[in-house]
Amino acid sequence: MAQQENPVGAGDVAPGTKVVSAGAFDIRSIIGGLIGIYGVVLIITGLWFTDASDKAKADGENLNLMVGIGLLAFGVIFIAWVLLRPLKVPVPEE
Repeated sequence: MAQQENPVGAGDVAPGTKVVSAGAFDIRSIIGGLIGIYGVVLIITGLWFTDASDKAKADGENLNLMVGIGLLAFGVIFIAWVLLRPLKVPVPEE
């Protein structure tokens, strides 16, 4: 069984340093949020604003809806990754 490596372990922190979560500044939350928002926009477009001529261009498939669902799922995976494995940043105490 392989050991998981943490960016900052218990032995890696110098005395007088505390470890905090990166929170909203974690790039994974920004990417997940933006992709999720774009997915929601495509889902709305696919459900209410796609007509038969748009579907005919894609062999009868509603590509806006399918890609929107995929992007929303990808965004949810990124946000879940942020929540389940938060990035720890060492901050020196004053």
